[in-house]
Amino acid sequence: MSAAVEAEGALGLFLELAAIPSPSRQERIVMDRCVAYLRDLGLDPHEDPPPLPGDQAGNVICRIPATAGETGTPIMFCAHVDTVEPTAPIEPVVVDGIVTNARTTILGGDNKAAVAAMLEGLRRVVAENRPHAGIELILSVQEEIGLFGVKALDCSQLAARISYVYDHSAPIGGLVNACPSQYSVDATFLGRSAHAGIEPEAGRNAIAAAARALAEMRFGRLDDGTTANVGTIAGGTARNVVPERCDVRLEVRSLDHERALKESQAMLDALAHAANAAECELETAVTLEYRAYKLRRTDPVVQVAWTALESCGFTPELHATGGGADAHLFNANGIPCLNIANGMQLIHTPDERIAVADIESMVDVTLALVEGARTAS
Repeated sequence: MSAAVEAEGALGLFLELAAIPSPSRQERIVMDRCVAYLRDLGLDPHEDPPPLPGDQAGNVICRIPATAGETGTPIMFCAHVDTVEPTAPIEPVVVDGIVTNARTTILGGDNKAAVAAMLEGLRRVVAENRPHAGIELILSVQEEIGLFGVKALDCSQLAARISYVYDHSAPIGGLVNACPSQYSVDATFLGRSAHAGIEPEAGRNAIAAAARALAEMRFGRLDDGTTANVGTIAGGTARNVVPERCDVRLEVRSLDHERALKESQAMLDALAHAANAAECELETAVTLEYRAYKLRRTDPVVQVAWTALESCGFTPELHATGGGADAHLFNANGIPCLNIANGMQLIHTPDERIAVADIESMVDVTLALVEGARTAS
């Protein structure tokens, strides 16, 4: 099987969506397809303005009012339609029950497998007249490059009291209840250029200053819940010129927010010390990308998911992760949000894959979550 027209339901929709390239800031075509799908269900999706000028699409919000007389808990689902940048065409194929890309790039299961499962779940709610306590769906943009879509979302407009994303690459049953704070540290060393062979004494080497700073830092896994990394370093103009500029991009993550803050400050201290020693100027910017959160087993958002997974034949398990997701922003805005693993494998790689059974199972999980929210107080 190699074409979406050969499959129905969530699988057919996923094959269709996956075949549409939608790297961050280029989500227009795939978002139009999702909006058309929702309108075909008789729903009225609304699209917000794009986060930044030049962006193709904004977040889409779709609401289904509660069934008359229902007094349970309104629920929200969120999935992002953007992907990391593909490096070749995308041709989804199904072989022995596994969806992969026949070409040498990503499949786009992150996060279109979740989009397909949620849309098919909503279709069944509408088509089967299933009772519910109110459903909201957010299709977000620009998640992969910094959660910019949900950062631009006005969460005060949402009625949901519990929410879910399916954005974790692990077997179904995994529940991500703890996620880190992330600080991004951007630094620019400004030295003085000079001819490296004639008058190096007149120069101030920005790259050497940056190297000295990095040598004072610790990278990798600092403890069980904390990591630090230098991602890029760039500077200089030619082999025989003392470089007058060097840009460094770093990050630190920790499940303990205060530890993340402490490590980011340690980076700033090392940067400043090295700049002073090399007689370079230093420009820095620190950004809190998202704040750590931890959900308890007894929290309603976890309880509903736990019961839903068990009813679908899966064994729930709580665990922490070092990654970021749209769930961070909903939790920060007072809407408890749990990230549920949906069976994605090897995401962001040419070997990315997902089982057909997992795509279909997440439709059942979606319906079980809707039912669980309806009966929750």
